[in-house]
Amino acid sequence: MCAIQFIERMTMDEIYDRLTVIFQDLFDDEDIILTPALTADDVAEWDSLRHIQLILAVQKAFKVKFSAADTANLNNVGELAALISAKTK
Repeated sequence: MCAIQFIERMTMDEIYDRLTVIFQDLFDDEDIILTPALTADDVAEWDSLRHIQLILAVQKAFKVKFSAADTANLNNVGELAALISAKTK
């Protein structure tokens, strides 16, 4: 017998909720509020090393894998959330 697993697609609100926890933990700042327009320039501690840590944490939390091209083209949190949504379909 074949077992079929149904995966419910996450809403953008759920993605942002989970991303907020990741950002707050990674940057040790509970005051970070994510918006689609938020960029690395808006977060003092968001440097290249933190960016790699962020991408790894996101991949683990959402159980997705990003290619180098996927992450190289991200300009803001909104694009990251959209990428997560596309990868979790």
